[in-house]
Amino acid sequence: MPKSSMQKQKLLYLQKILLEKTDEDHALTLTEIKDLLAMNNIKTERKSLYDDLEVLQNFGLDICRIRTNTMRYFVGNRDFELPELKLLVDAIQSSKFITHSKSLKLIEKLEHLVSENQGKQLSRQVYVTNRVKTLNEQIYYNVDFLHNAISQNKKVSFKYTEWRVNFGSPRKIVRTERRGGKDYVISPWALCWDDENYYLVGFDSEAGKIKHYRVDKMEKIRLTDEKRDGSELFEEFNLARYAKSVFSMFGGEECSVKLSVDNKLVGVIIDRFGTDTFIVKESDERFNVTVRVVLSSQFYAWLFGLGKGVRILTPKRAVDEFKNKIEELSAYYHDKI
Repeated sequence: MPKSSMQKQKLLYLQKILLEKTDEDHALTLTEIKDLLAMNNIKTERKSLYDDLEVLQNFGLDICRIRTNTMRYFVGNRDFELPELKLLVDAIQSSKFITHSKSLKLIEKLEHLVSENQGKQLSRQVYVTNRVKTLNEQIYYNVDFLHNAISQNKKVSFKYTEWRVNFGSPRKIVRTERRGGKDYVISPWALCWDDENYYLVGFDSEAGKIKHYRVDKMEKIRLTDEKRDGSELFEEFNLARYAKSVFSMFGGEECSVKLSVDNKLVGVIIDRFGTDTFIVKESDERFNVTVRVVLSSQFYAWLFGLGKGVRILTPKRAVDEFKNKIEELSAYYHDKI
């Protein structure tokens, strides 16, 4: 058979057909494969197809064969299995830091890692429209920019924004720059994904301490010529412990807090602080645990939600702060009734 101008591309199209059209539930016969190749102006013979399939298999493509009334072919193992991709789709959907449009584009790309029929199963899982998502499209590139700044050992400057009420504006809720638009200059050291948001953890040279910032609130990020500061603080920095101690990444003073906990809530403690948390028996019904936390409104809200199941023992300052917050809230509602 004389070679057409498309014969050199035959192996590429054959691999594309097998990856897109086949899986363990959807196999193709040689005749069906020939017809699909013909749709791309590639003519082939049965013997030639056997040789091509063997070449692809030797190259590493997992081509499986099943016999019904005739021999059928499909791709078995792939770089990603369908359950793994479903897990990634769920992670993308639940990530507030990824915008709605970027979520859909990412999921669409994941669909190309499996056959067309399996890709439809991923599409059925998409419920992005009902999730709370960031509106900052730039975050997708901000994360990559910050990783590069860390690898280049350079400080970054940026504008940090927040939402504010403005009834004089048509939208009523507007995004404004903090500190009157003054640049924040920070030494970036790590990126942390906590409570469905991405955070930059860095060193503020002016304040002389570690701080964190929500990446979706950062705008106009620039790389500076200055080298990073704070290396001595990050030599033994434990990002996982930092994220556990800072409830929903709200700032405050970190300290050791001793808690009395109902045995029934041991799972809550493990979920929050990890399986290596050391506990001490207090009674048959309760245990004591000492954890590092940042004393913030979010920490006290977490405690309040657990009711009598958890009680602060020390430090006294934390006990007094929690009692004051309860009394203030009680007084506020009492005044309103």
